Amino acid sequence: MRFQIDHDWQGNMATPRVRIGENAKIQLLLVLCAIWILFGLTGHAPWKPLEASSITIVKGIINGGSLIAPRAAGESSLESPPLYYLSAAASAILLSPVFNMHDAARLINALWMTIVLLMVGMTGRELWVRGVGRHATFILIGTIGLVINAHSLNAEVANLAAAATGFYALALSKRRPWRASGLLGIALSAGFLSDGFITPLILLATALLLPLLFQAWRTSSFAKIVATAVIISSPPIIAWLILLYMQQPAIFNHWLQASVHGFNQQNHFYFLRILVWYAWPALPLAMWGLWRHRRQLLSKPKFQLIITYFATALLLLGYGASSKDINAMPLLLPLVALGAGSVEHLKRGAAAALNWFGIMLFGLIGFLIWLGWIAMMTGHPAKIKERMQFLSGSHATDFHWVMLLFAILITAIWLFTCVRIKQSNRSTVTNWAVGMTFGWGLLMTLWLPWVDAAKSYESVFTGMHKALPARAGCINSLNVGQSQRMLLNYYTNINLRPVADAESLHCKLYLIQDEKGVAKMQPGDEWKLIWRGKRAADRKESFRLFKRR
Repeated sequence: MRFQIDHDWQGNMATPRVRIGENAKIQLLLVLCAIWILFGLTGHAPWKPLEASSITIVKGIINGGSLIAPRAAGESSLESPPLYYLSAAASAILLSPVFNMHDAARLINALWMTIVLLMVGMTGRELWVRGVGRHATFILIGTIGLVINAHSLNAEVANLAAAATGFYALALSKRRPWRASGLLGIALSAGFLSDGFITPLILLATALLLPLLFQAWRTSSFAKIVATAVIISSPPIIAWLILLYMQQPAIFNHWLQASVHGFNQQNHFYFLRILVWYAWPALPLAMWGLWRHRRQLLSKPKFQLIITYFATALLLLGYGASSKDINAMPLLLPLVALGAGSVEHLKRGAAAALNWFGIMLFGLIGFLIWLGWIAMMTGHPAKIKERMQFLSGSHATDFHWVMLLFAILITAIWLFTCVRIKQSNRSTVTNWAVGMTFGWGLLMTLWLPWVDAAKSYESVFTGMHKALPARAGCINSLNVGQSQRMLLNYYTNINLRPVADAESLHCKLYLIQDEKGVAKMQPGDEWKLIWRGKRAADRKESFRLFKRR
């Protein structure tokens, strides 16, 4: 197969080779990426709702469960294809001598998010000029909606890596056709095998719409790139589908029907609405770019790609994704790409306003985090300590030198960026990325024990497990949430048997979840209460365990 390269077609999309130099900027970028990626991946229990099902899927794989159709505890249907969970299980096995299962599994996100940041940076550089790639990476690091989702054990992280790779491949398509076709093929297969149909459909729909709508993309070379990518992606996808059908035909049919019938939602307005905060600061930068380049939006290939991808992603996500903010992550890619190219052209007043807003915002966040930590360590101010103990349910005051040193280092980096004499448009996005890393890093070093105490179910379910009588047998349950049921299985290996009414109680034990504001269900006299518990800071839900007399 022969590709023709049209160098004039891309214009600014052509990228010169990286120049040796600018070591300080590159080192700052690498340090920021490392801190942003690694902090928050370890040191805490699985949190609901994002990690409850994922950790039981990983646990099932490690304990000898299916590699083709790994499922969450107690589930008969497939949540998503296995690629991400297999990688997380491999990480858990590899790092098990050092970390516990959930921390070791979550560390696989360091690999997936490195791919995301690398692809986003190269996309910015490819679409614009040398140096813009750093802007793109800084903007993505600073994006408010990404930080928590990127550090959760969830298949959408691998899905974002696939989407970022595919988006970069489309940007690269005219200058490096062979490389673009290979990357696009990998993105299609990885996206399908990590989260199903949506990401491959977004990439393929974008690739098909571009030549239909714009003359610049209507070339035989681009058609060959897309065709080659489909050929490359097909073998792993088809192999998994065949294996799933042969080994678990019922699960295959249920998953396929659920995937197809899942495209009946109407969440377009939800995704547009949350972008106001979720995509900050990429959104205002992208809007400025739209206004500044408004006369070129339909004539230049890079704008055609950005707009087509965003519209396609919004349309398909609105129909096929549930109203959870983690599903909006692919929408960040075109906004970041457009915003990165707009940084150099910001008006001085707008750049200064964004810079000072970031300094004030993250300065306030950092001050409050340090103040809360000091209050918990010293007891002063007493009111703040009381409030933190109330919200976290923890009175722990363990002092960790290593975490304190990391917190001081992060604070010093942020202060250094704030007091630099020279301020520019470039420093605005750099300062924002440093500020986000500063706030997230402080939260994950100084406050993590108390945040985890408020969110973890470990003490609740291990306490319940200790209260179980010998030879407990099965446990019926009522109103126990899906996430709680899965986390119970993770900590105790117990599979609950939900019941619809009292006549379905076949087990000798009965677990009930109570909700604030809802009347408590009282079992009959034949049941004896043997345990009750809740998270220390939880004012909404609690659990009661009964034993048949």
